[in-house]
Amino acid sequence: MSQAPPKDEQPEILDDEVESSRAPLLDHLIELRGRLIKMLLALGVATIGAFFFADLIYNLLVAPFASVAEDVRGSKLEFIFTAPMEFFFAKLKLALFAGVFLAFPAIAWQIYAFVAPGLYKSERGAFWPYLVFAPILFSLGAAFVYFIMLPMLARFTISMEQVDAAQTTIKMMPRVGDYLSLVMALMLAFGISFQLPVILTLLGKIGLVSSSGLGKGRKYAIVGILAFAALFTPPDAISQLLLAAPVYLLYEISIFCVRMIERNAEKAEAAAAAE
Repeated sequence: MSQAPPKDEQPEILDDEVESSRAPLLDHLIELRGRLIKMLLALGVATIGAFFFADLIYNLLVAPFASVAEDVRGSKLEFIFTAPMEFFFAKLKLALFAGVFLAFPAIAWQIYAFVAPGLYKSERGAFWPYLVFAPILFSLGAAFVYFIMLPMLARFTISMEQVDAAQTTIKMMPRVGDYLSLVMALMLAFGISFQLPVILTLLGKIGLVSSSGLGKGRKYAIVGILAFAALFTPPDAISQLLLAAPVYLLYEISIFCVRMIERNAEKAEAAAAAE
């Protein structure tokens, strides 16, 4: 039968235990610092590279809005800036926005490389689809804004001009910074909303939501989607439906994906019980 160590040796034992637990924590913090530095470097390089093409990117973002405005108005749309450095800072913001898109694969890889050692092999395999589908769905949301929302917004905005008024003329001359902020806000809002299947299937994977619970919550989801659409679209029913319809479709797809995850889990449990 072992005896307890003398009292004068107990503090040394406690110190050894603290040091042994502190060492892995320091290793993780050092690795995290290295991963963060690599992510910042990737973002910095992508942002600097995007800045040299900022004019081209900005003209690309303006194209759908300006094209529809020119068709409706019959003349080219003019963008202005009212501060000496406004367009320069707008290009910096645009370069950072584009840099996040370009650096996302490197950032996602660094996050995965940091988390992967703590996952089982099956969990690492299940984690990959979310890394793949997240940027794809975000890009689909941004494309929805570019090809559908911006032309619709241009048509709605130009329709409020007063060109042939008797006393005064009211024409839209958007500032470069305001237009960029609008496009970025719309793309972020739609890109995040298009992540609904990824978020819900991930929650279903870890057991926080179920397909039956999501099915029962359809009426609340519809109210939330309509409120979101009313907040981020022009104040007309067509625009709101154009956003609400694909988001609700993604909600139904999420229910189907969660149901498939539950069925696979039940099959795996049945196979394990049979063995």
